[in-house]
Amino acid sequence: MLGSEELVKGVLRDIKTSALDAKHKALFRFVDKVNHDSPRITAADMQPLYQVGWDDEAIYFAITVCALFNFYNRWIDASGVHALSDEAHREGGKRTAAHGYMRS
Repeated sequence: MLGSEELVKGVLRDIKTSALDAKHKALFRFVDKVNHDSPRITAADMQPLYQVGWDDEAIYFAITVCALFNFYNRWIDASGVHALSDEAHREGGKRTAAHGYMRS
């Protein structure tokens, strides 16, 4: 299922009805709050994540990735860098799925 374009489309369409498992749905809901309402995040927002098995390190990484992508998007928008085509995004996703984010 992971790596499925249909899964991604389902999550983007409606996370509640997507095929994503409950653990990842909780994380995505939290990341949505990081994106749209981060000043109001409290310790109570972490409880649903702990309940489905996420730990502090995983939550920290989710916040960090979310923040970095927000930075990149703002930088790209402001600097006039051209957006990648859908096909370029697909190829990049395949490369990342096969090799990860780090290059050796």
